[in-house]
Amino acid sequence: MTGIEVPSAVIEVARSARSVAVLTGAGVSAESGVPTFRDAQTGLWSNFDPADLASPEGWARDSDLVWGWYQWRAQLVRRSEPNAGHLALTEWQQRVHLDIATQNVDDLHERAGSTVIAHVHGSLFDPRCSECGLHSQPEPDPFDERSDRVPPPSCPDCGGEMRPGAVWFGEPLPETEWTAAVEAVESADLVLVVGTSGVVFPFAGLPAMARSTGATVVEINPVETEISDMADFRWRTTAATGLPALVDSLR
Repeated sequence: MTGIEVPSAVIEVARSARSVAVLTGAGVSAESGVPTFRDAQTGLWSNFDPADLASPEGWARDSDLVWGWYQWRAQLVRRSEPNAGHLALTEWQQRVHLDIATQNVDDLHERAGSTVIAHVHGSLFDPRCSECGLHSQPEPDPFDERSDRVPPPSCPDCGGEMRPGAVWFGEPLPETEWTAAVEAVESADLVLVVGTSGVVFPFAGLPAMARSTGATVVEINPVETEISDMADFRWRTTAATGLPALVDSLR
């Protein structure tokens, strides 16, 4: 047992739910040591605005710089491990119909053994060609942490520059991923919103969508967020603490 008390109302709705949707954000990965998007500006990167690096304009200005930043972020993820929250969702997913849609561009859910139906903001590990759009998995670049510039690999199909697979500012969400997230929320009895600040739309609109279709919304976050007023229940704890306790209580 985890030693943390789970709110009885949360246990009740979780036990009765036939279909669960879990929406995860940066707070889940932060507990594995992955810096959040804006907190990741350290060392060589401290003089750069992440919004400039995560944009089509930034790519057009200096693709070597942008590719280098994303390679650095990918290295941080490769050194991290799934935490107890990731592992708890994997266990829970083996017992009930549970869909995971995430804002996170890492692969920690998958490395914990979970199936993720949607990476709505893309993935660090799914680069695509900036010219023809082909998705490819080039070998990880040898990464020199003393340098901030790494030339992008070439597309195996057309020879164009491969670009990071994350969704940039000003770009639409991938349609297939977004549709999967919406369908999961609309069909769920219970929607857990875990570790997200609720400021990035349209993902932040999913809890309201869940409420409108009759689902119970539970927020798991140590602090008040922009979407707290959309939740039926607000549990002020972290993912790595609360999710294992919840799953333990359902055994």
